[in-house]
Amino acid sequence: MAGVASPFNLDAAPVSGPAARGTEDALTTLVALVHHDLEACNRVIVARMDSPVALIPQLAAHLVAAGGKRLRPLLTLAAARLCDYPRQDGLCQDGATRHVDLAACVEFIHTATLLHDDVVDESRLRRGLASANAVFGNKASVLVGDFLFARAFQLMVDDGSLKVLAILSKAAATIAEGEVLQLATQNDLSTTEARYLDVVKGKTAALFAAACQVGAVVADRPEREEAALAEYGMKLGIAFQLVDDALDYVADQATLGKTVGDDFREGKITLPVLVAFLAGNEREKAFWQRTIETLDQQDSDLDQAMRLISEHGAIDATLGRAKRFATEARNALMIFSDCPIRQALADVADYTVQRIR
Repeated sequence: MAGVASPFNLDAAPVSGPAARGTEDALTTLVALVHHDLEACNRVIVARMDSPVALIPQLAAHLVAAGGKRLRPLLTLAAARLCDYPRQDGLCQDGATRHVDLAACVEFIHTATLLHDDVVDESRLRRGLASANAVFGNKASVLVGDFLFARAFQLMVDDGSLKVLAILSKAAATIAEGEVLQLATQNDLSTTEARYLDVVKGKTAALFAAACQVGAVVADRPEREEAALAEYGMKLGIAFQLVDDALDYVADQATLGKTVGDDFREGKITLPVLVAFLAGNEREKAFWQRTIETLDQQDSDLDQAMRLISEHGAIDATLGRAKRFATEARNALMIFSDCPIRQALADVADYTVQRIR
């Protein structure tokens, strides 16, 4: 895959709005602190994406070109560094690159789920560009997603740790369970907030948690530090998804990187919808039942949904919960000594909720 752009190109994920400076600083600082590890991880990703079957690297190159924040592999690398792995300063040394390979593994799991999700959701955009299924078709996207899952498991096996294998394989299974649970709750306005959070924990936060936890495992740190990093990742992932769900009703397409209102058109049950539905009068409840439960939608319905969500403070309610989870993520890091990596990870928790402003 020579000539493929680096998948760690933060410029490919522009941020707009008043918080752009703080957002850029949070991510740029984290990248700078793990710069050499990130370059090594990039090399692993490019090498493992290669295949003699031409369509696989072609589709992989399309995904790489779409860019993205690459938070999950960044979290693995940063968590390992927070736990003083590898022991040497500077460039990764031979025999001390487990965190690099596992960061690539985490990215493969994430990318595979994106490929499959876009097929299930019939998405046409991913990070502002045509989605892989829109360009290459559903069959190719599903099969290349399977290929990336296989590559991820090869990396787990190569690592040689049954504990790492248990953590990451459980995360992969939990992601699938979360996606199936989301499918089961779709179009169902009787879904509770607790059930919605179960979906969020499964489809998004579980991989954040695993990505952080394996950083402590490779450093052979005590279980309390493993648990703290897993807690940080879980709460960070929940906050991240809550903000994503809010953005679907307030962002413009350039900022969101996908078609605005996709969740609404698919009848997905997200917290902004639940808050607005529960606060609405009978006429408003009938609107949500028609548009979400039966998917009987008209061209003007998305605007009406956004108006109701705004009137009932559903975005502020969602952000309030996201901020609470982000604070809990920051607090989970307090068992570690103060250092630039810890501060950068704490700032990333703030970044998750700043993206919407």
